[in-house]
Amino acid sequence: MLRRGPTSARARWLITLLVLASLTPVGCAETASGGEDGGDAAATIQQVDGADVVRVTLAPGAAERLGLEMGVVRAVPGGGRAVPYAAVVYDPNGQTWVYTSPKNRTFVREPITVTDVSGEEAFLSSGPEIGTEVVTVGTAELYGAEQEIGA
Repeated sequence: MLRRGPTSARARWLITLLVLASLTPVGCAETASGGEDGGDAAATIQQVDGADVVRVTLAPGAAERLGLEMGVVRAVPGGGRAVPYAAVVYDPNGQTWVYTSPKNRTFVREPITVTDVSGEEAFLSSGPEIGTEVVTVGTAELYGAEQEIGA
């Protein structure tokens, strides 16, 4: 059984950001503000009322272009919950979170508390409700859009 801790996840996150940053001049210039030709925005950002997070809404077709993939928060025996480990993001401060999808093409970053990681699953003591969709592939692109990286 392979156990991944915050160190390997943090390294994975930093590598993802470095790769994303290196691609920005070539192909990611349309992240939040529109294409290089001044077209419509690929994503719009809105502050969530009463929260310290934003809502990222992708333009039609953007999720497919980004290759986003989804998983789901599932119940585990004993009353806990789990998410695919691929959905867990460690920010530069070591905080953990996932991107949820409350409706089609809309994503909100939600904090989680990881209690254990086993194989491809992360077990949570706090986070989204069971059945909530979470992003498993494409979190770096959503975070880039949220932070207006490459805009």
